[in-house]
Amino acid sequence: MANKAIVTDLNRCVGCLACMVACKAVNNVPIGSYWNKVLRIGPSLKAGATSAHDVEMYYLPVQCQHCENPECVKVCPTGASHKLEDGTVQIDKSKCIGCQFCAMACPYGVRYLNEEERVVEKCTLCEQITAQGGLPQCVIQCGGRARFFGDLDEGIDSFEAPEIGYDVDRSYDNLYTGNRVKLGDMAKEYTEADVHHLPDVGNGPHFAYILRDRDWKGGE
Repeated sequence: MANKAIVTDLNRCVGCLACMVACKAVNNVPIGSYWNKVLRIGPSLKAGATSAHDVEMYYLPVQCQHCENPECVKVCPTGASHKLEDGTVQIDKSKCIGCQFCAMACPYGVRYLNEEERVVEKCTLCEQITAQGGLPQCVIQCGGRARFFGDLDEGIDSFEAPEIGYDVDRSYDNLYTGNRVKLGDMAKEYTEADVHHLPDVGNGPHFAYILRDRDWKGGE
C-alpha cells in the first residue's frame, strides 16, 4: 500500500496563493470554499530578538492531510469517506448524505459542505490525475517550487515537482509531461528536526513541512 502525500518546503513558499487558485480551478471548488488554504504565520519576534523590528514569518498551506488513521472515516455513517490503496482519503459522493460528521471530526477544518450538491468535499490530491501518474495541480503551479508530491514509503527526498529554469522543457498537459526534479536534489540541506507535521491527535497526518531556522508554530 502506498502513502501518497505532499511535502512543502516552507522556506521556499512565497505566499503567492497559486496553489489555492489552481486547486479551485481544476476541481471547480465553489465560491467561499477552499480545499487548500495558505495561512500567514507571524510576524513574530525571533528568538533572542533585541528590538520590535527583529521578526520572522512564513506561509503555511493547509489542506486535507490524507491521514494514516483518518477521524473522518471513523465517524462517517455511510462509508462515503474511505481510504484508497494509495493512502489517500476520498469521498464517494453517491454515498454522502451531507451530515457533516466528517467535517466536525476533522482536526484541521478542511472539509466543506457543497451547498448546491449537499455533499461534503475536500482535497482529493487530484486523484483523477495522480492515479494516472500525474502531479497535483497545486504542485505543478507552485510559484516558489516549494511543493513536492510522492510516496512516503519511498522517503520524502524522492518527492517530485516540475523542474524549473528557462532551459527546461516545462510543457505539460493534465498529467504534466515535462521534466521533474526531486526534493532531495533541489532542497537546501535540512535535518530531521526541520521536518514538521500538523497536530497529531491519533490520526497520523501524512503531509510534511520543512522549515529551517524559524520557529515552527504549526503544532499550535
